[in-house]
Amino acid sequence: SLTGLPVTLKILQNWVPRVSHYFDKEHYTYVGHQIVIQESIEHFGAVVWPGALALSQYLESNQEQFNLKDKKVLEIGAGTGLLSIVACILGAHVTATDLPEVLENLSHNISRNTQNLNMHKPEVRKLVWGEGLNEDFPVSTYHYDFILATDVVYHHGALEPLLATMVYFCKPGTVLLWANKFRFSTDYEFLEKVCSIFNTTILAEFPESNVKLLKATVRKN
Repeated sequence: SLTGLPVTLKILQNWVPRVSHYFDKEHYTYVGHQIVIQESIEHFGAVVWPGALALSQYLESNQEQFNLKDKKVLEIGAGTGLLSIVACILGAHVTATDLPEVLENLSHNISRNTQNLNMHKPEVRKLVWGEGLNEDFPVSTYHYDFILATDVVYHHGALEPLLATMVYFCKPGTVLLWANKFRFSTDYEFLEKVCSIFNTTILAEFPESNVKLLKATVRKN
């Protein structure tokens, strides 16, 4: 079940991608830094979607509540890398993950926007939801303080592996922050499953873009 009364907010940046098969660059400003993001509509993961803007904005505005400094942060479905870049600027040890075909653009954006800043060097890794988790990220070695996920739920067939991936990485003490534009009935069905597994709170809602931002933690026995 959901707890908490969400804050109603507006997304401050225009997130609509340009209609072009060529790479476009979008400029954003978070935590006093200008971030330049290279986009492409050839892959869903190569476009900045509203959930990434919502969570980036929320983390910037709520640094006392969610202090990322020196924390270990994993982003699943990192896409263009905007959110991972913001987490780096906020002082986190960031691992940004996505599908192999997205990694080149993801690595380019993260490197370009973090190379001259005094922060923990971010890592970019392949992660296919539900596949090779214990081999690539063994529990004995990898523990994350925060799992970040934005617009990972849409009309695709990988929702069960996605949920399994969230469960795998969310250990006691881990906070999952998930922002998503809710479009389809399957989005709400996935939300119900998340609520049945985790302690879940709606932190904020962005009504004009149908984005909800949720916090989920492992239930104590």
